[in-house]
Amino acid sequence: MIRNTSSRDASDLTWFKSSYSSGAETDSCVEIATQPGTIHVRDSKDVDGGRLAFAPSAWADFVPYAVRG
Repeated sequence: MIRNTSSRDASDLTWFKSSYSSGAETDSCVEIATQPGTIHVRDSKDVDGGRLAFAPSAWADFVPYAVRG
């Protein structure tokens, strides 16, 4: 399940990148922030742009596919 979110809803989030994003293309990464019940995702190159918000169960289903990438 993906939830709609706005920058107002997520203004006080603490964002972080993966520890794997320290290579030559460090600006090509997504950032995540967590809240109880929601995982927020944004593009690290456009921090004021659109964001996605996932239910924890949807995020948990996605992560194994991303790891294989």
